[in-house]
Amino acid sequence: MIENIRLAFQGIWSHMMRSFLTMLGIIIGIASIIAIVSTIKGTSEQIKEDLIGAGTNTVNVYLYDGDNQYDAEYGTSSNAPVLTDDVKEEVMDLDHVENATFYYNSTSASIYNNNNSLDGGSVYGIDVNYLATCGYVIQSGRGFVKDDYQKYNKVALIDNNAAENLFPSQNPVGQTVEINQEPYTIVGVIRQDENYQPTINSIDEYYTYYQSIVGSVMIPDACWPISFKFDVPQNVIVKADSTDTMSSVGNSVADTLNNSITISDTNSKMKYQAEDIMKQVKSMQKLSESTNNQLIWIASISLLVGGIGVMNIMLVSVTERTKEIGLKKAIGARKKTILGQFLTEASVLTSIGGIIGVVTGIGLSKVVGKVTGSPTAISVPSIVIAVLFSTVIGVVFGLLPSVKAANLNPIDALRSE
Repeated sequence: MIENIRLAFQGIWSHMMRSFLTMLGIIIGIASIIAIVSTIKGTSEQIKEDLIGAGTNTVNVYLYDGDNQYDAEYGTSSNAPVLTDDVKEEVMDLDHVENATFYYNSTSASIYNNNNSLDGGSVYGIDVNYLATCGYVIQSGRGFVKDDYQKYNKVALIDNNAAENLFPSQNPVGQTVEINQEPYTIVGVIRQDENYQPTINSIDEYYTYYQSIVGSVMIPDACWPISFKFDVPQNVIVKADSTDTMSSVGNSVADTLNNSITISDTNSKMKYQAEDIMKQVKSMQKLSESTNNQLIWIASISLLVGGIGVMNIMLVSVTERTKEIGLKKAIGARKKTILGQFLTEASVLTSIGGIIGVVTGIGLSKVVGKVTGSPTAISVPSIVIAVLFSTVIGVVFGLLPSVKAANLNPIDALRSE
């Protein structure tokens, strides 16, 4: 085998221009496929990041009353199930769950600082896990401490957007904000890590994330009844250990929460349901990939053309080396030896073309990404498959010339001119 490979490289080197032109179809085909696959992978990752944010892996689990999300401000709050600390521990113990938070939320509260109001903003009653689970960091001031929960301290955190709307050109830390006519002292300003912020590219996405754009105010969940005189059901945000486990984690959490609900006539239709963003991600990725897969098939045609070129040049090589083949047979070379030599030469030829095609494809994908602004991501499995596939092409299309060489009659071969 090693001798066959050495002879193959020797033959390719002695006819460099002819070998390069023969490999050209393979190079173009492999390069095109690598570039397309890199674009598909990059686009898929971009879709995922645009919808869920890069690296967040968080899933929202909401309470539904029938087919609609439960709204305590318009529903019968006494029917809402209560989530206990024991339920939270069950959720935290589920497989693939990194963190979880139970929180209250209202989007219709009156939020004022003197004459400045936060119309359309959100108020959250949060537990100790909320900031870490949702990717918030303290920008100034401090976060909530244990005493704030145990002593029902009327303190609040606000995000950057709320700070700009309520306290323009001022430092909000230490000042007061009124939530439903109840004063709260602001102890810190928070911001969300950029990785946790979805990319907004359309008006629909704008309205989806409208409340977070206007601003948010957060108070300890223990203080929630002070400003909100009705029982509000808690929603849940859970952080999975990877993007791939988000759907399964969301469903497991919803099942755990539903098992904790005591079924009665008044809340028999209530259930927790996970927001399956990954379903939307996969749908959009599938649409993108189906279009690009057509391009892959088109690019594969050049591989077929390249394979035919390999077959043609190997047939020429057999004709040119007829005397050499006859001489080898005359001194005892077997059919399988001749067959192996020419198959090895064809495989080496296409493998070199495949490797050059991979390098060209990677470079091409980078250039296309720079020119068009399209995201690209190199797929290692596609590179390995491309090189192996190019080798297979050499075997398949080199088989006919190799068989022809192996079947030559040694006497006729020695007598040929």
